[in-house]
Amino acid sequence: MARRERVMTMSVELPLWRALTAYRLLTMLYAVGLFVTAYEEFTRPWLAVGYYAVLVVWTLATLPRVQNATSCTRRFLAVDLTVALTGILLTPLADAPARIAEGGPTLPSIWTAGSVLAFAVKGGWRWAAGASTAVAVANLIERGAPARDTVHNVILVWVAAIAIGYVVEVARASERTLARALEIEAATRERERLARDIHDSVLQVLAMVQRRGAVIGGEAAELGRMAGEQEVALRTLVSGGLVPVSRVSEDAADGAVVRAVDEPDDDGPVDARTLLASFASARVSLAEPGAPVPMPPAAARELAAAVGAALDNVRVHAGEDARAWILVEDWPDEVIVTVRDDGPGIPEGRLAQAEGEGRMGVALSIRGRLRDLGGTAELISVPGQGTEVELKVPKVPRGKADER
Repeated sequence: MARRERVMTMSVELPLWRALTAYRLLTMLYAVGLFVTAYEEFTRPWLAVGYYAVLVVWTLATLPRVQNATSCTRRFLAVDLTVALTGILLTPLADAPARIAEGGPTLPSIWTAGSVLAFAVKGGWRWAAGASTAVAVANLIERGAPARDTVHNVILVWVAAIAIGYVVEVARASERTLARALEIEAATRERERLARDIHDSVLQVLAMVQRRGAVIGGEAAELGRMAGEQEVALRTLVSGGLVPVSRVSEDAADGAVVRAVDEPDDDGPVDARTLLASFASARVSLAEPGAPVPMPPAAARELAAAVGAALDNVRVHAGEDARAWILVEDWPDEVIVTVRDDGPGIPEGRLAQAEGEGRMGVALSIRGRLRDLGGTAELISVPGQGTEVELKVPKVPRGKADER
């Protein structure tokens, strides 16, 4: 069956880059508007016109560069900050001294904050602190003395840039942690699925070889002993498993990337009776409804596998001569399958002991399958009176039920 890879990208930085792009454009228009309204007051307006021409061209030409961290390189940030600092230092040459003394704006005005914020989003609070310090020095040189309004504006830009840079760093760490958690969850579910399949096939064969070898004796006994050792090793591997290293994107601004692999469902529902009919035999009786029992293909296969695991437990623990009965009930919202046997039953505490020994037949092959489908598995066993396993599976998969 074809497998489909789903990629989920989580990033808090992308909205920040988009906001920064809009901010630079709006503050450019604001700076030009301030100049136009006070044009007559400038001592060298031609110098200001030349600077604003450069500022407008630079802002419009570099809009794509501030839409993501990949394009916003260190060299670009250095040039961008230089444009802002140049405008601040040109202000005393272009503007009237009286306006400067009264606290008039610099040529780039609040456009400078956009350059500092780009440092914060790109490199965190340390880069933001460095850019803010450079702006503070330029403003002090432009004023000639540390005026109250200058100090106030410098501190405001400094605090805001450092705070945003720190938030970005925390967000990146959170994204990596979330990606790791999702990766571990996906790996755990995949390990459980593989454990169920292995239990249904390889482990059962190894256990049978071990038992038969011990009965036959001779070289077969040695073969059985080796099979038993491999069974223990394989159960340990299945129970522990390996969790792959979380994969994050090469560009930190793109956020953490988690990859999950899905197997698409077949087209249309299937009749669960056709999958369960294969279990009927001389010692296994099947009672089913007279009408079809439609189920999603994946859910029907998992339900049939859980029933097969329950019957395997009957053969292994109740003996080859034990009888079993399968009852299929089709309810409006769920399908209930009951597997009952006439064996000796399961002693109290045996299931917990088996799980502690790494024997995960009931835990994974039965309960694990049903849990993945949003269903449940209940086991009732009375020593001397057999065992009954009730499997409940919703007709609508868990994910689709949540969507409704």
